[in-house]
Amino acid sequence: MSVSVTVISPQGEVCTMITKKYSEFLPGMQSAEELVARVDGLSRSVDLLRAGVENEVQRDLTVAVAEFTELKQQLEQDTLVLSILKKLQEFDTALKEYNTALLEKRYIEAAQQLEKARSSLKTLESRKGFELKILKALRTELTVQTQNMLYHLGEEWQKLAVWKLPPSKETIGPESVMHSELHLCTLPSKEEEIAGPPVASVLQAFAVLGELHTKLKTFGKLLLKYILKPLISYPFLQPFVEEQSDVVILKFKSEKPDLDHSSPVEVFDKIKFILEVLHKYLLNVPVEQCVEDKKECRVTLAELLGDMIWEELSDCLIQNCLVNSIPTNSSKLEQYIEVIKSTEEFEKALKKMQFLKGDTTDLLKYARNVNSHFANKKCQDVIVAARNLMTSEIHNTVKITPDSSVALPKLPDPGSGDHVKMQKTSKLPNEMVNLENDSKLSQYTFSLPTCRISASVEKLMELAYQTLLETTASTDQCCIQLFYSVRNIFQLFYDVVPTYHKENLQKLPQLAAIHHNNCMYIAHHLLTMGHQFRYRLTNILCDGAATFVDLVPGFRRLGMECFLAQMRVQKGEILERLSSARNFSNMDDEENYSAANKAIRQVLHQLKRLGKVWQDVLPVNVYCKAMGTLLNTALSEIVTRIVALEDISAEDADRLYSLCRIMVEEGPQVFTPLPEEDKNKKYQEEVPVYVQKWMMFKELMIILQANLQEIVDQWADGKGPLAAEFSPAEVKSLIRALFQNTERRAAALAKIK
Repeated sequence: MSVSVTVISPQGEVCTMITKKYSEFLPGMQSAEELVARVDGLSRSVDLLRAGVENEVQRDLTVAVAEFTELKQQLEQDTLVLSILKKLQEFDTALKEYNTALLEKRYIEAAQQLEKARSSLKTLESRKGFELKILKALRTELTVQTQNMLYHLGEEWQKLAVWKLPPSKETIGPESVMHSELHLCTLPSKEEEIAGPPVASVLQAFAVLGELHTKLKTFGKLLLKYILKPLISYPFLQPFVEEQSDVVILKFKSEKPDLDHSSPVEVFDKIKFILEVLHKYLLNVPVEQCVEDKKECRVTLAELLGDMIWEELSDCLIQNCLVNSIPTNSSKLEQYIEVIKSTEEFEKALKKMQFLKGDTTDLLKYARNVNSHFANKKCQDVIVAARNLMTSEIHNTVKITPDSSVALPKLPDPGSGDHVKMQKTSKLPNEMVNLENDSKLSQYTFSLPTCRISASVEKLMELAYQTLLETTASTDQCCIQLFYSVRNIFQLFYDVVPTYHKENLQKLPQLAAIHHNNCMYIAHHLLTMGHQFRYRLTNILCDGAATFVDLVPGFRRLGMECFLAQMRVQKGEILERLSSARNFSNMDDEENYSAANKAIRQVLHQLKRLGKVWQDVLPVNVYCKAMGTLLNTALSEIVTRIVALEDISAEDADRLYSLCRIMVEEGPQVFTPLPEEDKNKKYQEEVPVYVQKWMMFKELMIILQANLQEIVDQWADGKGPLAAEFSPAEVKSLIRALFQNTERRAAALAKIK
């Protein structure tokens, strides 16, 4: 047996694998080629479709869009035209219905139709880019019809409320106000009864047209001017109503008032009466019921009128009624509760009639704040009264003596309620020694000396004391205001009196003396015034503020400066008169002697006149000091002139002596401080006390009549009476002038040293 063996080479295997793979690949390739062919066909079909769309469909679409846009614009234009035609139709319909309603006096409906026509016209005018020539004609027609409507409403309003007023040329016064009347229609006609209440119809129509405010404002002004304000200002006016068949007439009648100013209670009753009548026949009308889509409460005519006139009416009530009712005395403040209650009731009644809203008004606030107003009014009245006293005549005087005093208010005894409790003093045992000094001061030690002051100043002090007494029964704030008002009185005096009476105080010596006394009198009381009331005032003032002592130096200075200024004037007149005496030289010349004698007589006359003017006016001590100072001025001037002479003949000496004797004899007679002549001798004898140069003047007279030895004896080696008044140089000058140059004169001069 034979075995065959086949041997396969490597190249054969490779060929077999390639053949296998080829047989597997060939069907897939054939399928792909078929797909490619189909895709190419589809691609050609798509290209054909795209070409068709771009060439035919796109062109048709563009045409369709253009047609659609044109149709849309046409639709919008047609819609606008349609809306305009509709508004024109509404305008025309509204005017037709307006005319129908106006003829039938259905004023509210007529007014509403006018407003509809106005609304349609506004809509037409708001269309931008669409102007119609007819709009101008429509606007004109609407204006004409509106004015026509207002005319008819005005005619109806004049029938409902008719004013009969005084001629416009007359000023508003009590007599002219008496002729003011307001006629209110009460019965509508048959036609009006069908249409509704005439007042409501007319006023609501005014409200729809927006003219109610203007009409009501005019009515409110007339009501205030001719009815309400006169009732407040003139107490004699009494309102009353005269009822007729179809009209109610508001009129005035005159009644004699008990007081110059009506009480708030009476005024409130009068005002309330007027408003109640108006509310009943005219003002109780809703003015917003005709307005659609309003959810708010209906507003009445009374409320609108109240809003317009209340502020002015309230101010008038405060200024012309409540101000006058503020008490002038703190004791009457409790009685003012009645006024506050009356004010509350008055406002309550007005709120019920809807003239006022729910808030508290300035009128009630003012009435409740009576304490503050009382203090303000009291302070104002005090200052006004004080200024009137300060500007009154000074020369009307009253006599003040140590026994006299201001009618001081009687203050209550200190008690547990006082600011400061007084400590009780323990009783001294009987066996204790009394340490009190037996010698006591006079009861007049600290009293003001007898003098004359202005009656107005005495009243001024009484006013100050009474005002301080008011503070003790007032509230803390009122107490402080009143206290400082009293201080203001004196500060005002300090500024006003010297300025207001300046000319008279400079020219009239008596007024200067009275003003001096006035200032000293005020200063005297200011020392203790604060202390008297210290423990009766509020705690704030009790801590040292309640004092007037700080004003005392100023018043003393004020009085002294005025009087000293007058003294300077009098001194100037004395010196001016003595300047015409020709220096008292060459008295042997009759003309010179006559001039000197005349000057002496004029000075004495001036002093006597001043003595009479100041008599019983100045305190005695001040009088004597003043007259002594003026007489001293005259004597000092005469002495100075005579001592200055270089040559005095014997005849000159005799005549100079006679002139000096006139001064010595008549000079004391100018001291007449008291009206009783016999009481003045005491002060005339005390002339040397008040006239500093009196003894010098008498020594000069001795020298004029003495010889050399007598002069030397009077000198007495510098220890005599002559040396007490004159210096050695003055005595030597007189000796040289009186005596010739001799050995005796030289010896005498040698002894004067």
